[in-house]
Amino acid sequence: MTDVSTYMQTRTLTRAPLTTASLAMSRAKMSATASAAFTTLPTDADPHRYQPGFGNRFASEAVPNVLPVGRNVPQKVKYDLYSEQLNGAAVISSRAAIQHVWMYRMRPSVAHGQATASDANPHIESFFSAANYKVEFVASQEAWDPFPLLEPHDASSDAPGTDFVAGIRTMGGQGDPTLREGLAVHLYSANASMVNRAFCNNDGDFLILPQHGRLNIQTELGWLMVRPGELVVIQAGIRFCVLLPDGPVRGYIQEIFGTHYDLPEFGPVGSNGLALPRDFESPVASFDVDESEWNITYKLAGSLHSCQQKHTPFDVVAWHGNLVPYKYAIEKFVNMANANKDQADPTIYCVLTAKSKTPGVSLTDFLVFTKKWITAEDTFRPPYYHRNMSTEVMGLIYGQYGGSSHVLDGGGLSYEASYMPHGETYDTWRDASTRGLQNVAICEDTMAFMFHISVPLYLTKWAVRGDGAKALHPSEPMQWGTVKAHFLDHLDEIDADLKAAGLPTLTASKSYEQ
Repeated sequence: MTDVSTYMQTRTLTRAPLTTASLAMSRAKMSATASAAFTTLPTDADPHRYQPGFGNRFASEAVPNVLPVGRNVPQKVKYDLYSEQLNGAAVISSRAAIQHVWMYRMRPSVAHGQATASDANPHIESFFSAANYKVEFVASQEAWDPFPLLEPHDASSDAPGTDFVAGIRTMGGQGDPTLREGLAVHLYSANASMVNRAFCNNDGDFLILPQHGRLNIQTELGWLMVRPGELVVIQAGIRFCVLLPDGPVRGYIQEIFGTHYDLPEFGPVGSNGLALPRDFESPVASFDVDESEWNITYKLAGSLHSCQQKHTPFDVVAWHGNLVPYKYAIEKFVNMANANKDQADPTIYCVLTAKSKTPGVSLTDFLVFTKKWITAEDTFRPPYYHRNMSTEVMGLIYGQYGGSSHVLDGGGLSYEASYMPHGETYDTWRDASTRGLQNVAICEDTMAFMFHISVPLYLTKWAVRGDGAKALHPSEPMQWGTVKAHFLDHLDEIDADLKAAGLPTLTASKSYEQ
């Protein structure tokens, strides 16, 4: 009989590359099935099971009857496991604000070597102010073409590939993680799995959006397979590693400091619609028995630190709590729109929101644009011209982009600065103002998203002047030069109306010159 610890260790050391079939087989052999009142079933594309629901207090065991009953810290946990709590909120908080998880693990997280400064990625920025020479305010509209996918990594070569942590590039942000306020927007690209390496972001929660290639994510609380068209949220303080079952990957990240993502309030909408809580999925407990060398990288106060340990960080046999990673399939979003006239604000397409320190004002809203029917009559249907206190950062997962004057391809990104004017092209305006209206479906086979950020955003110089600028999609400098003031085409009608109202006509006014 193969010794369990040796077998587990061998499996961990040979994690990459993994196919869907080998993943399913490995999990069947290696991880005990977690018990739960209800879990989803594995599929060919996703070999893992999940507990459904948003914000629930889950309980999960990979070995039956491990969770203590009626207490969190018994004198002796079953099988001599260690009790460990992770708090995601201040200890003194309202009951509604408390987010934490109790873990029962083979070794406590404190069992690691000395943490030292890490050079795993010099391109991650976390401080956004005029004092940081690596960032700047940009007033102009900007758009980036998709960053090229990395070449597939040859695992048999001595050359290292680029894993998820090394492949993060910061595009912009606002605030400071040491003040627990603000956010950052990143892109990622990778061509190598994290082998015996884990990452822990102590600065904030990650909302990750794959655009190309699945991510097979192992967390301390279990596994999540996340494909393009799904999002995953991994909260601050939770260690995880990312495997690449399909080869090179690319996608987006929004990181928030000092707060957590939540579902938006419904208001007059009532009880139903938007993102349904039961469509969010959290992992079940799963553990490895592994005593090989591991490297753990932490991001803390904007800098990276690494430590070594002689065992896996993924040794949690059971857990309970509500600070739990989750994923969501965006195509399940229940769209709402004006039925007979006019337009609603695009925030009706909000999946997740994050509160700021200003009551009633969100730090950021995550909006999605998927297939929906437009039935409004006598209505300008494209996005109207507007100036918005919020910063708009938009990306495209797949399909055809619409809603602005610039071009955006899958994997690209756009930026509209706070209060700066933007909107559709003049040609689009002319067509939308005159065409016959019918009930139509828009965004068919398309998935786009927006980070609707309530504060001005600094962009990194890497994004606008460095290597990231190579992907900038330049706008036509004179694209608005053909816009006409059609008001002046109606002078006779206008003068007649003014005269009928007893007002001076435009043609008689000295202040008007054609």
